[in-house]
Amino acid sequence: MRDIVHYISGKSVKGAGTRFGDVFDPNTGKVQARVQLATASDLEAAIESAKAAQPGWAATNPQRRARVMFEFKRLLEANMDELAHLLSSEHGKVIADSKGDIQRGLEVIEFACGIPHLLKGEYTTGAGPGIDVYSMRSPLGIVAGITPFNFPAMIPMWMFGVAIACGNAFILKPSERDPSVPVRLAELMKEAGLPDGVLNVVQGDKEAVDAILDHPDIKAVSFVGSSDIAHYVYQRGVAAGKRVQAMGGAKNHGIVLPDADLDQTVADLVGAAYGSAGERCMALPVVVPVGDKTAEALKEKLLPAIAGLRVGVSTDTDAHYGPVVTAAHKAKIESYIDLGVKEGAELIVDGRGFKLQGHEGGFFVGPTLFDHVKPEMKTYQEEIFGPVLQIARTQSFEEAIALPTKHQYGNGVAIFTRNGEAAREFAARVEVGMVGINVPIPVPVAYHTFGGWKRSAFGDMNQHGPEGVRFYTKVKTVTQRWPSGGAAVDSSFIIPTMK
Repeated sequence: MRDIVHYISGKSVKGAGTRFGDVFDPNTGKVQARVQLATASDLEAAIESAKAAQPGWAATNPQRRARVMFEFKRLLEANMDELAHLLSSEHGKVIADSKGDIQRGLEVIEFACGIPHLLKGEYTTGAGPGIDVYSMRSPLGIVAGITPFNFPAMIPMWMFGVAIACGNAFILKPSERDPSVPVRLAELMKEAGLPDGVLNVVQGDKEAVDAILDHPDIKAVSFVGSSDIAHYVYQRGVAAGKRVQAMGGAKNHGIVLPDADLDQTVADLVGAAYGSAGERCMALPVVVPVGDKTAEALKEKLLPAIAGLRVGVSTDTDAHYGPVVTAAHKAKIESYIDLGVKEGAELIVDGRGFKLQGHEGGFFVGPTLFDHVKPEMKTYQEEIFGPVLQIARTQSFEEAIALPTKHQYGNGVAIFTRNGEAAREFAARVEVGMVGINVPIPVPVAYHTFGGWKRSAFGDMNQHGPEGVRFYTKVKTVTQRWPSGGAAVDSSFIIPTMK
């Protein structure tokens, strides 16, 4: 059986750890590989490699660092098919979704290609008599990323693309459920010209996470995962003196006003709720029609659209989505469907017990639809992270705004309407970090920043874009005065006063 190990100093390294995790093929339910789980000593080896490489990389001028990013972008495009099939084989998402995963990461790499401009500081001439002031952005040193299973290409690139372009060395701890693509990305970075040791991949579980959070040589940690773990990562990392950004869970709402184009809205909802089997923090699992007339009309159009969904293996080009990542996650999703029934929601489409002919052992969950979901229900309050869409009816615009505003999560929200005034008011008032207006999954483009509010994010800076550059750098401000003509300089150099 294939063993997936660490990537340190530009090569595959079998670490000291004796523990391994199973890597499944979600399409068949069978174990296809083992991944070695790191010890603290394995992390130490990666840190020593990073410490040796980072000063030279930081001293490399930004244009040359950008050239590595340009070449990495070219290699990503040239190897897109290979990467997508590898990703799908471990995650289960269909090939088209895997290519989208890679493409959205690639767009952050494109942003990082502009690092010479992004690192420019500020300059003020004549701030005082003969005094100029300027600032510069410097890399932090060694930084780390802890990434989830649902986007094994995109989220690592969101992190290491910007961090490395800024001159840092990066240690990536990917999900142990689908660990192969992150290693392949590191190999392509080396092929693009990145010096050995600047990007290391350490496989592992909580033991590796805790070692990263505690290690004094790691100056910043970026995390994406569930909210409880995000809160843990944030607290432990900050307590260890690190800069931390920790992105958590979500329960995104789609508000449907009576004037919405329902055909377009339904097409958007079906893709946003069921695409990638709902395993996206920016999925749209709650639809909020305003008024019972809107709700009934929406449901009437949703039912045939859901019936037309094709669930298949990840290589099925006609499939809308594939299996979920593990048997445990399949069981968790189905337990939420059980709970929804017990809580009194109306189960209209039941995805439990779905079997795909010829792949009966695969981790498949059929599309599921609930109606009359109430805010007090646990299935509404918590993130299901599966192909389950819930209808939560409201009777007014105010009630519709209140649902996402009062929810514990505040990652994304969307409104579907033809009314510009209503959309503008909604965007201004709703307490959520990312808003879509007739856009079901409002993930910002790479040169803006990604981040939610409330329990969806911990820390003061968001992912990628200008916020990413700020997160992975520190500012140094220089105040300078040069004496003229060799005249003596007053040694009592004091802060300028009103004199």
